[in-house]
Amino acid sequence: MIFLAKKYKIIYDREGCIGAAACIAGAPQTWKMDNDGKATQLITEFEEKDLQQNLDAARACPVNVIHIFDEAGNQLI
Repeated sequence: MIFLAKKYKIIYDREGCIGAAACIAGAPQTWKMDNDGKATQLITEFEEKDLQQNLDAARACPVNVIHIFDEAGNQLI
């Protein structure tokens, strides 16, 4: 029996980013700071093993520009 890992998608409103870097602290494999002082998204999809740290990063964003959706299209954050 083969189990496929659940996939999640990140939708990021970069224009609204204020460069607080909370996302980078929470999920450095997903985010990096760009030269313009805003976060840059390194991945758009991830598996369940990375869910908690990406949820933490999205929750830490002071301007709520990071949104996470499950594979059914339900918004988690």
